[in-house]
Amino acid sequence: MADEFALDLDELRYLQTIAKRPRSLSLLSSEIRNVEKLSSEASSAAAPQIPAPISTEKRAPMAPALHYSTLASFSWDQDGDKVKIYVSLEGVDESKIESEFKSLSFDVKFHDVQGKNYRCAIPKLNKEIAPEKCKILVKPKRVVITLIKASKGNWSDLHFKEDKLKPSLGKEKDPMAGIMDLMKNMYEEGDEEMKKTIAKAWTDARSGKTADPLSNYR
Repeated sequence: MADEFALDLDELRYLQTIAKRPRSLSLLSSEIRNVEKLSSEASSAAAPQIPAPISTEKRAPMAPALHYSTLASFSWDQDGDKVKIYVSLEGVDESKIESEFKSLSFDVKFHDVQGKNYRCAIPKLNKEIAPEKCKILVKPKRVVITLIKASKGNWSDLHFKEDKLKPSLGKEKDPMAGIMDLMKNMYEEGDEEMKKTIAKAWTDARSGKTADPLSNYR
């Protein structure tokens, strides 16, 4: 087909060279343009179609979000240098433990334990620890998490607890503020008789009958 168009073009161009009249020249020019267009289209159709390359790159599958069961129940003990936390958990693979120790917290994750993931964490410890010295020991039926204390001493609890009797900085300017906080704590922790007595002292102090609400305890 392309060869036929080429022969037609040669003949039309030859006729264009010998034509004299303007109308004949215009018709020949128009026909030459049409044949050139058809020849170009035929050449494009005859050209082999190169298929787009198929990507063989393997995309890494997205890892599903892991879900953990919280290990909130455990036992612990301590000495002057360290705290030991005992977690009852069977079938733990030491190579599948992920741990993070910080100065005031720790987070230990146990993966694929009989098909489940578990987590033992305390976001704010009672006192500071030495993260680089802490360790985990896996036993057949339990895991022992050892926290090395940053400074020797006894912990009253694993978790941080704010001292209720310690006045805040803003209240230090007012001597009565610390006394009122103390009375509030005594009221919350006392028996019924204590609560009645403190309530009366508190009412008297607010009404101005006595300037010192703790005068009955001295």
